[in-house]
Amino acid sequence: METKKFVLKEASRIEIISLVDNSIDFLSSNSKREVQSLRQWTKERYGEEWAQTHAEFPVVEHGFSMLTRVFTEKSSYSILFDTGVSPNGVVVNAERIGLDLGGIDYIVLSHGHYDHFGGLEVTVKAINKTDLPIIAHEHMFEHRGTANSNGVIRKYPEFPTKENLNLAKIITTKKPYLIASKTACITGEIPRKTSFERGSPQNMVLSNNRWQSDSDILDERALVLNLKEKGLIIISGCAHAGIINTIHYAQLITGVTKIYAVLGGFHLAGKECENRIDLTIKELKLINPELIVPSHCTGWKAMTEISEKFPKAFVWNSVGNLYQL
Repeated sequence: METKKFVLKEASRIEIISLVDNSIDFLSSNSKREVQSLRQWTKERYGEEWAQTHAEFPVVEHGFSMLTRVFTEKSSYSILFDTGVSPNGVVVNAERIGLDLGGIDYIVLSHGHYDHFGGLEVTVKAINKTDLPIIAHEHMFEHRGTANSNGVIRKYPEFPTKENLNLAKIITTKKPYLIASKTACITGEIPRKTSFERGSPQNMVLSNNRWQSDSDILDERALVLNLKEKGLIIISGCAHAGIINTIHYAQLITGVTKIYAVLGGFHLAGKECENRIDLTIKELKLINPELIVPSHCTGWKAMTEISEKFPKAFVWNSVGNLYQL
């Protein structure tokens, strides 16, 4: 069946701030003029006095969250992609960075693992908007876990109940979904096409009171933006579908082939995923993004290989990084 293509409107510019990630490094330099560390951009935007009085650093945790602002000639939209792992991580970091969460127009969740929705309840309360749209997938509400080598299930924290998100308007969709006046697209379920990007067999889901395999994690989606004259910007939570599958599907549903930037988790950490690193890099070379920002669950081995193979495109993500695209 032919996949429907969406007309994803071009943005005149895009700003992305890393709110939650596994590392912070505001001292190291990079060669990309589009990227500023926390120390650089806060000093420029707020002034030296502000920087001196806000001495507390953002928290670092095994979670993911990026705040994206999409600009057109007439308007702008603020989209929070994922909400980290701890209840307060997003809110604390936003305060320490000097960001007002009240301006957020949408929350988009990549998938139903707790390191991506852990701060959802507190963040929704901090935004304090009635009918705040949360773009989710129906499977995110299922109870997840992972199977140890002896078969014992380690249960993950559960997704917040709808009652605890009473200020929000939850929108569930499996298909590609346009938001922000069609300037942003959530991919919906991503088809598994490559031969090497396979699921993780230890992932489990509680269905009909029984733990069953959840190896494919079908609720994984990415956020796709279209930057004028440059191409697609793809933000991935964990890329359980595979980062190459994610990129190819974004190209397919938008009809835009040029990939300008890929940011987020590539899920190349762990023994069952590290054997994908070389094949992933081979495919990334064919795609040839101008900016590659692997983070969160990508793993140090893949990070090292990507930095060596893409010295001009690679940027080490840090909590507080500002990407002005």
